[in-house]
Amino acid sequence: MTNAYEIAHKTSLQDPETFWGEAAKDIAWVKPADKVLDDSAAPLYRWFVGGELNTCYNAVDRHVEAGRGEQTAIIYDSPITGAKRKISYAELQDQVARFAGVLAGQGVTKGDRVIVYMPMIPEALVAMLACARLGAIHSVVFGGFAPHELATRIDDAKPTALVCASCGLEPGRVVRYKPNIDAAIDYASHKVGSVVVFQREQEKADLIPGRDVDWAEAVAKAEPHPCVTVAATDPLYILYTSGTTGQPKGVVRDNGGHAVALRWTMTNLYNVQPGDVYWAASDVGWVVGHSYICYAPLLTGCTTVVFEGKPVGTPDAGTFWRVIEEYKVKLLFTAPTAFRAIRREDPNGEFLKKYDRSSLQSLFLAGERSDPETLKWAEEHLQVPVVDHWWQTETGWAICGNPLGLTQFPVKHGSPTKAMPGWDVQVVDEGRHQVEPGQIGSLVCKLPLPPGTLPTLWNAEARYISSYLEEFPGYYKTGDAGFIDDEGYIYVMTRTDDVINVAGHRLSTGAMEEVLAKHPDVAECAVIGVADDLKGQTPLGFVCLKMGVTRSEDDIRKELVKLVRDEIGPVAAFKQAVIVKRLPKTRSGKILRGTMQKIADNQDFKMPATIDDPDILPEIEEALEGIGLAKKRTDAAL
Repeated sequence: MTNAYEIAHKTSLQDPETFWGEAAKDIAWVKPADKVLDDSAAPLYRWFVGGELNTCYNAVDRHVEAGRGEQTAIIYDSPITGAKRKISYAELQDQVARFAGVLAGQGVTKGDRVIVYMPMIPEALVAMLACARLGAIHSVVFGGFAPHELATRIDDAKPTALVCASCGLEPGRVVRYKPNIDAAIDYASHKVGSVVVFQREQEKADLIPGRDVDWAEAVAKAEPHPCVTVAATDPLYILYTSGTTGQPKGVVRDNGGHAVALRWTMTNLYNVQPGDVYWAASDVGWVVGHSYICYAPLLTGCTTVVFEGKPVGTPDAGTFWRVIEEYKVKLLFTAPTAFRAIRREDPNGEFLKKYDRSSLQSLFLAGERSDPETLKWAEEHLQVPVVDHWWQTETGWAICGNPLGLTQFPVKHGSPTKAMPGWDVQVVDEGRHQVEPGQIGSLVCKLPLPPGTLPTLWNAEARYISSYLEEFPGYYKTGDAGFIDDEGYIYVMTRTDDVINVAGHRLSTGAMEEVLAKHPDVAECAVIGVADDLKGQTPLGFVCLKMGVTRSEDDIRKELVKLVRDEIGPVAAFKQAVIVKRLPKTRSGKILRGTMQKIADNQDFKMPATIDDPDILPEIEEALEGIGLAKKRTDAAL
């Protein structure tokens, strides 16, 4: 029997113009598109050509006009400061319109760029929406990024203005933002006209006369600015992602396709409706924050939660459950690393028992591969569907998922389920030939990609083509490796860079991590390939133990080696596991396997700009020295 998913997926691939043209009816257009899909410049495609709209109007104003102005648009909760606030759609409309007036007063007009450097506070969303209101292009940079990294983005985007907060907050410390802004502007070749500063009470920043503008003072004087009509193909934002050359890649998102795709996903993938409370526990600096803290929930008329805290430590491993109870959250979307942290601190789920979670209907995980053991733990303790879904900064929304609003499929642990409508996902070998079900290869997506995905890179179309379209002509290269089973379930095992070659055998480090995570004492793990004169590479495991484990580490290491040999076989050549207190990660939760590999192989490396805590790297180095792999580096080298 054909289900709703199968109908949607088939239609989206065979007749994408009809499929997405129908989805576009949920968006308010100033002028409908002349052509839903323009393929005249393939492999470069454009969606909703000739259409005109304003994204901010769709996310804010139209809900007020529809009589829902009193509904809560944003819930702000900061366990770090104790602050809590609710902002209605009517209040949000006023704040955004006035801040758009502030930016216009600083010379920002349609097509200009504005860099936003903010922590997780509602004003970050206000700044993004104000840019969209003006037809300006925002580029959000994660608050706390180092000055040099911020300067490279200033020089690439060439912003008219910067918007920042005086500081960000981490448990136990204040992160001063303004000195980073000042240093970055000094480093950059491009000269920034003005900096609008939101002063937080925890740290007041010194303002430079003639350049810096106080947010509150400027808003108090500003006139509300109306929505500016833009073309569907005009950029809404630039989001920089790391590039292999060291030069960040500016992923471009358009206005029209972005609005259509995100609105569609809320109903069909996440199964939420206008008025529901939707919580993406991420950060506005990452793509999840753009898509599912700011735009998708507001385009749908949901209430979105802006949370300034951590899954553990603010104050404990029950903070997520407290927020769900307090605000009647229907859906939680977070990173697997957050749940691994909760599981490590509270393996028996004691904190879960203290809160009413009856409002929660589903948990979605993304950002890094979800290991089966963490998924099983979440299923057991939450008793709701737990959905692993796979997407990238470049795609803007899920390539694969379990579409709860269409057809809920049985979960297969380790798989983000099936290709979403709009996505034709295939697995190919090094010769670009499709492989048999179950065989690992490169995951690629047949062009055209659906609406909401990147149409290009900022001022770098040739780089866009070479990075994503050249290696597999007619396809988008995801850079991930995996396989598809005989039921169409997709398994994303690892980045193609993390497929290691052991004596001629191509092995997935992700598969080994899956095995290590099954050990009852393991809270979190990572596997890298290290250089070996005889075999080319050999795998090395890093594991963090659960709280309260007192068994012999030597016994645990032996058990881990045996587990991998038993489940994957001697071919894996897995002989070493290192026990560490914590793993180096980006601020979005991705484990920095490449950096760990360079340390193990004694290669020079650049401190990753996105690293959450640089102090972890010397700990990794020390652990590797203990097994004879890394040489001691000076602090300057790190």
